[in-house]
Amino acid sequence: MNEVQEEGNPLSQDFDIKSLLKFALPTIIMMLLMGLYTIVDTIFVARFVGTNALSALNIVCPVINLIVGLGTMLATGGSAIVARKMGAGETVRASQDFTLIIGAGALFGVIITVLGTALIDNMIRGLGASGILFPYCKEYLSILLLFTPASMLQVLFQNLIVTAGRPGFGMALGISAGAANILFDYIFMVPLQMGIKGAALGTGIGYLIPTVAGILFFTAGNGSLHFRRPVMDIFVLAGSCANGFSEMVSQGAAAVTTFLFNRTMMNLLGEDGVAAITIIIYTQFLLTALYIGFSMGVAPVISYNYGKQDNGRLKKVFSVCMRFIILVSIVIFGMAVAFGSPLVSLFSEKGTHVYEIARRGFFDIPIQFSFLWDEHFYFSHIHCAVKWEVVSGIILPADIWADICAVADTARIYGSDGSVAGSTDCGVAYNGGGFGFSLSE
Repeated sequence: MNEVQEEGNPLSQDFDIKSLLKFALPTIIMMLLMGLYTIVDTIFVARFVGTNALSALNIVCPVINLIVGLGTMLATGGSAIVARKMGAGETVRASQDFTLIIGAGALFGVIITVLGTALIDNMIRGLGASGILFPYCKEYLSILLLFTPASMLQVLFQNLIVTAGRPGFGMALGISAGAANILFDYIFMVPLQMGIKGAALGTGIGYLIPTVAGILFFTAGNGSLHFRRPVMDIFVLAGSCANGFSEMVSQGAAAVTTFLFNRTMMNLLGEDGVAAITIIIYTQFLLTALYIGFSMGVAPVISYNYGKQDNGRLKKVFSVCMRFIILVSIVIFGMAVAFGSPLVSLFSEKGTHVYEIARRGFFDIPIQFSFLWDEHFYFSHIHCAVKWEVVSGIILPADIWADICAVADTARIYGSDGSVAGSTDCGVAYNGGGFGFSLSE
């Protein structure tokens, strides 16, 4: 029975470079489109509401980072556990664990909504919002918090649909969600003139589409994973959190870094400085989406073969991944150099104070890709191999500490432009560790 199931499982094939890229392509496209949709979303806010509203998005971004981190922790950690059990032939238990993880994600989302709504004023003040930005922050975050359960579930479903061997369906959901986000952003912000509230509603509706579709897909039971009555196993939840903890810490590092950037730029250049760093951060996400999509796409393959203890295939997949990532890094480096100014001008008109700050800072990003090309894949590789303690205990604390030092030191030495460049300096601290660990494996 297990042999028949293995033959019908896309994760069990003997991947070469062509077949692995074909398998990961839907996830890559999905993440690129999500990056594009995110850019369009922020462009709408900048152009139709104003740069103060754009600054507000970045002020509340640490809260969103932590929500995404929690969802991604469960998704990547749970995906690794489910894929390993599928690889070991335990398909019924894999579906039971999958259902338990989804239920936990929904419950966490409800708890965050309740607590976040109750503490919203204190959170926004603590994040450093000025009197000008406070109302924008509250309008946006109060609506977005209502969609937290959907946000958690859409992250879980988009990861676990790949684990179920249906990356094409996951790509379709990503496209649909992004298209709906753009459509409703336009409707709410332009004809209806709802301002930043419209941006939050459009984003929330974008969360709902993959959530509803994921529930329907896994309820139908047509794939290798589907909803089953879960077995309450605290070790599965603890293992999911532990195995995916690096993602939570990584998002936590992003939250800390964004907070420090916001406070630094607010002190140096006011609301315009925060708007400029917002442009850079969101544009950088678009440029790194290819790495993220590829890592998400190949992670279930690594976990599946780890569950089978097929070391030969693991080494082969890793070799293919390394060649692809090095090539892509070179391409993205060139794109960042060539298209920096045009990308910045999409958010703010040339000649404005915000444009000049962002344009100067943007040219430090290509340097960053020289050092950060391996980050997303190495983190994925390590917690697919259940070495979460290495990531959370050694590499990621170095990341957070380097981020803090980089922002503080470069702002002091170089001024406002230096604080924008700070993220470039932080990458060297942990990527060498990830590379050495992967070679040892």
